Amino acid sequence: MTKTIFKRPKSLKENIFHYCPGCGHSIAHRLIAEIIDEMEIRGVTIGVPPAGCAVLAYNYFDVDMIEAPHGRGPAMASGIKRVLLDRFVFSYQGDGDLAAIGIAESFHAANRGENITVIFINNAVYGMTGGQMAPTTMLEQRTTTTPSGRHKILDGYPVKVCELLSNLKGVTYAQRCSVTSPLNINKTKKAIRKAFQCQRDKLGFSLVEILSPCPTNWKMNPIESCKWIDNVMSKEFPLGVFKDNTAPAHKEAEAV
Repeated sequence: MTKTIFKRPKSLKENIFHYCPGCGHSIAHRLIAEIIDEMEIRGVTIGVPPAGCAVLAYNYFDVDMIEAPHGRGPAMASGIKRVLLDRFVFSYQGDGDLAAIGIAESFHAANRGENITVIFINNAVYGMTGGQMAPTTMLEQRTTTTPSGRHKILDGYPVKVCELLSNLKGVTYAQRCSVTSPLNINKTKKAIRKAFQCQRDKLGFSLVEILSPCPTNWKMNPIESCKWIDNVMSKEFPLGVFKDNTAPAHKEAEAV
């Protein structure tokens, strides 16, 4: 008797990813699809893809998807959720989409406590348009628009989304993870599950930030990219739970 230990999630279409070799988007896609399958919510899930490398995410997720204008994912997700209360709605965004042009939409959706889930991919550059400096680009990090490195006087400081949004009362859950190793991938999957469970329990805004390798624009191979996240990037963007107000709700549910 054979036992299946690995298979394609039903919530992923049988299309080949267009992402560069070593890119973290494909791993993040699979983790989200696995959670949708395991929670048995495929028929009631709506995703909102971004402008950016994941603009074609609707080609890969086998759930309802509605493309948002650049940076407006949380605003669109908020509208969908408010008229379709029984749906699981997630916005999938990169650092340019969420932390630059979409920072206002992200901030206010979080502050309102919209009952949506945001998956935030942080690779410290604008990936799709050529590797320019993003809000999350670190000091001294070289990009095509900061060839000598990002300098605080000229370019300001990197934006730390989890730290910023976790201070808002409307945010119930915020965690930063990475996909650099099997251990970290498993932790990221648990975080995504908790974020979707937060939505199921009607607890408000949930955010999972994922430090993701971008070998092409970092000018590294995939292994070097993962090591760079572990040894350099995660010092600027530390992994961990920044806010978790889900526990009291679970205790109340158990008591009832």
